[in-house]
Amino acid sequence: MKYPDTIQPDFSAREALPGVDPLQVRRWSPRAFVKTPIKDADLALLFEAARWAPSCFNAQPWQFHVSTDKTFDDYLQLLVEGNQQWASQAPVLGFVVVKKTFAHNGKPNAYAEFDAGAAWMAMTLQARQMGLYTHGMAGIRHEEVTRYLQLDDGHKVVCGFAIGVAAAPDTLPEELAAKEQPSSRKPLTEVLYR
Repeated sequence: MKYPDTIQPDFSAREALPGVDPLQVRRWSPRAFVKTPIKDADLALLFEAARWAPSCFNAQPWQFHVSTDKTFDDYLQLLVEGNQQWASQAPVLGFVVVKKTFAHNGKPNAYAEFDAGAAWMAMTLQARQMGLYTHGMAGIRHEEVTRYLQLDDGHKVVCGFAIGVAAAPDTLPEELAAKEQPSSRKPLTEVLYR
């Protein structure tokens, strides 16, 4: 299903070399969301895209823990207060978790979080294709999330996230609305070294 775009973000500050897929450039992390339900089948598509991300030894160390109607308020309380303020309007909240060791030999997987990032990006790009937006969050209560999800020492909470249909910035408190625009990127010369 394609969710309707309810906003028209200004991407004019984002310039990319010709040939870069516009989907990459139009990926953005808004804070303003419309409380529009996302169908289970559509959620499955998002995480199916994540499932195909590459990983070291094909370990696929990521897990996505996603709120339901019954757990939404619990997940919301596991965010820091500043994120609770805006994330309450997102229809889906969740947490990215990684398994810290390889299943095939039990050794530490130093690349688990890197691999989870690849899965996150795959899911995020699938969301944009469907008219949805994602917002990753470092501002979560890591220890409380670990307890709530009943994770053992072999797992680590990486981040939180929100998924939904973007809303107009004026639906946010003034200090957040002022930040609600796609940001530019460092020039290629600052990230590519030859």
